[in-house]
Amino acid sequence: MARRYERLSPEAIDQLWVRLRAGHAAKPASRALGLPTSTVRAYLIRCGGIRPDPRRRAAGRLSLAEREEISRGLAAGLSVRSIAGGLGRSPSTISREFTANGGRARYRALVADRQAWSRATRPKPCKLARHPVLAGIVAEKLQQRRSPEQIAGWLKLTYPDDPEMQVSHESIYRTLFVQSRGALRKELTAYLRTGRVIRRARGTRLPDGRGGRPGILHISERPAEAEDRAVPGHWEGDLVFGKHMSPIATLVERSTRYVMLVALPTGNHKADVVADALAAAVTTLPTHLAKSLTWDQGHEMAEHRRFTAATGIQVYFCDPKSPWQRGSNENTNGLLRQYLPRRLDFRTLTQTDLDSIAQQLNERPRQTLGFKTPSQALAEVLR
Repeated sequence: MARRYERLSPEAIDQLWVRLRAGHAAKPASRALGLPTSTVRAYLIRCGGIRPDPRRRAAGRLSLAEREEISRGLAAGLSVRSIAGGLGRSPSTISREFTANGGRARYRALVADRQAWSRATRPKPCKLARHPVLAGIVAEKLQQRRSPEQIAGWLKLTYPDDPEMQVSHESIYRTLFVQSRGALRKELTAYLRTGRVIRRARGTRLPDGRGGRPGILHISERPAEAEDRAVPGHWEGDLVFGKHMSPIATLVERSTRYVMLVALPTGNHKADVVADALAAAVTTLPTHLAKSLTWDQGHEMAEHRRFTAATGIQVYFCDPKSPWQRGSNENTNGLLRQYLPRRLDFRTLTQTDLDSIAQQLNERPRQTLGFKTPSQALAEVLR
């Protein structure tokens, strides 16, 4: 037997969207409003987490009050022209109205208004539904783990003179999340970075930093050329953890967003192990691409002097609770979760596996690079 959900009133829907847009999650919002969480969840899935545009009666359409006057006029035996003159309407409008709703004898204003409101629900097909070739390209790129924004940017570069082969990233998201549009399968949401099936409002995340380390160089002491990203060779780094706290190290070049992934022996992230593994990775780089490394204040970089002695690369540390100071690395770690989910034990991966994943990331077009790939950007630098 199918599960039935309580229908939300328009007032409850208004209050729900106010809370969601203020950054509240669905469950706390529903509980604060005294609504069943299952009902709210079912409603959000139906609309894809995107509030439907409120329906409005077109200015030229008959109102309920006008239909009441038509009903009274018909009951009083008035002519069509007389009723039309009283309403300032065309006689043909009045005639069509009662003919389509039971005729003179059976016309009822409230029933006619409800039927007209129901018949007016004719949503315009979205662009992807009208262009199956474009929808197929979008679906293929989603399966290659391209984000909607990357797909939209790539289409604009690939088909600059053909607006019919371009679509905004917002249209792609809406077509994925609102299944009534009927152009993209809901299963494709599994290829999005978050894997979500509904749109969620952006909330404010509290910074999650760690305590300071003695003998460090502060990020404010980092060369100015690293700050403006004009000169390549300045990197950001961090650890990413999988199941059972199994870590790998991530390195991102600030200028080109080129990514390197570094396996840690037996999943060990003690400071000396991390320093040696990072040193072995960066010594493979050309000298002009190895100038500095920016890290947070985690314990794993307590042996930063050991790393600097082995590589000649100075390590600079962010402020406590300031992950945005390594923004390129934070963003890349988010991308990595498509390939390295938290439920995966990273100790089962070899360096070859990580190199393959890094290659896929480096071949993804990036908006910040004008939708070039990090590999293309690095190739230009090397030339």
